[in-house]
Amino acid sequence: MFNGMLGASFLLALREIRRHLLRSFLTVLGIVIGVASVVTMVTVGNGVTASVRSQIESLGANELIAVPDAGPQQAGGSTPPPFTDQDVRAIKEQIGGVVGASGEASTNAAATADGVNWRTTVTGTTDEGMRIRAITITSGRIFTPDEEAAGKAVCIIGETVRKTLFANVEPVGRELRLGALSCPVIGLVKERGQGGGANDQDDVVLMPLRTVQRQLLGTTDIQIIMIGANPAYDNNAVSADVTSLLRERRHLAQGQADNFRVFDMKQLSDTVSGVLGMMTALVAAIASISLIVGGIGIVNIMLVSVTERTREIGIRLAIGALAREVRLQFLTEAVVLCSLGGLIGLVLSFGLSLLITKLISVDFIFNPMINLGSLLFSSFLGILFGYVPAQRAAALNPIDALRHE
Repeated sequence: MFNGMLGASFLLALREIRRHLLRSFLTVLGIVIGVASVVTMVTVGNGVTASVRSQIESLGANELIAVPDAGPQQAGGSTPPPFTDQDVRAIKEQIGGVVGASGEASTNAAATADGVNWRTTVTGTTDEGMRIRAITITSGRIFTPDEEAAGKAVCIIGETVRKTLFANVEPVGRELRLGALSCPVIGLVKERGQGGGANDQDDVVLMPLRTVQRQLLGTTDIQIIMIGANPAYDNNAVSADVTSLLRERRHLAQGQADNFRVFDMKQLSDTVSGVLGMMTALVAAIASISLIVGGIGIVNIMLVSVTERTREIGIRLAIGALAREVRLQFLTEAVVLCSLGGLIGLVLSFGLSLLITKLISVDFIFNPMINLGSLLFSSFLGILFGYVPAQRAAALNPIDALRHE
């Protein structure tokens, strides 16, 4: 019997919505905007979070980076000393949980090929360093042990350098000049995209570390140390061991501040993702205010509807309709209105999300839970804000209602 009452109430609700189509749409506009805003913000926020996480992880999975302290200069105006090959060797040999370590040194240089000039970053690294940073070679090869040991002038280029200097030719096997230094291109790096600080990770030329040190920098300094951590180990523990070892090797007394920093890329990824998640939730919460505004509109229009249909309600009560049936009819109408608004909002949010994610070049990540949750919440708003008008309709006195003009 209840199912029959509910079905009849549903059909009556649809009839009333069709009778006042424009008014019904304006009534649920707040619900439409609220649902569309919340779902769009969450969807775009998830896409941005995934994109940032992917960019950070592209720097290397389970990676630690040790750099001389980039903060205020040390006492006496001296800058923090660079690392050495012995530091890299000590990290590999003395710390458990380290699967590899490699020093790096970088500089800027003018790259020239076929009469085209381009200023780029030249990074001296090793095969082990490229493995730690998860660098993939799409064509050509990596450095040989002899090339690394002898510091030979060979280079592997990024996609941006390829597009600029070798747009219409295969770069592997061709000559590239870096200032006065000439080197053959032996490999091409798979496109990696933007890194931290909008840094183009593809605008790079990779060379053996010793080549960059000797022929471009004129020093044996190591500017940063890339450290690969075993996933089975706790990164915090490995980072603490690296810090302790470097303090000892750099002769820092107890209580003396570190003159270097160790960054945990996994921790950085988790932190950034957490912050972006909180910001997404905050923006979605602000956008959801329009849902409350839409709910108030539901109350208002349903009260108007009760007033307009007072005589109709009186007739129904007079011929035997129960108060709960009248209440159910108006509650159903409110729920149907809000649910339709929620559905329209979901369709609108889908289109907006696709457009925005395409414009800002992030992945579109469909989240079924937030979509279903928004639809159910909009239906709940129909119950919440439709109850007072429904109760007022159910409480009408049939005789007074029939007298209403």
